Amino acid sequence: MDQVVNLHEECFMKDKCNTYDICPMVLIQDIMSGKWKILVLWYLNYKTLRFSDIQRKLPQVSQKVLSRQLKSLEEDNLIHREVYPVVPPKVEYSLTELGQRIIPILEMMHKFGAEILEEN
Repeated sequence: MDQVVNLHEECFMKDKCNTYDICPMVLIQDIMSGKWKILVLWYLNYKTLRFSDIQRKLPQVSQKVLSRQLKSLEEDNLIHREVYPVVPPKVEYSLTELGQRIIPILEMMHKFGAEILEEN
């Protein structure tokens, strides 16, 4: 907890941050940490996907890592995991309402990345 207090002291928005138990930026960093989470959310913005669909879009990520990232996003209520009682099992992932609210931020990040590419 001392570390959180120190983060509040260093934050230029500490007057607002001090009203929370954790700095909002630390919370977002915790939620978004993980190499593939941003891309998973980005792809789920367009449609509901099965695990294999996500894996095809991210061929460089291992099944174990992708599973962990999906579980973390689900625990943070950014994605919904729907399991259908069929054989073989069918599992689909989609954005939750909270997950949909992060898409405008990802769109701004995409725009910023495109601007950097155009400048170079």
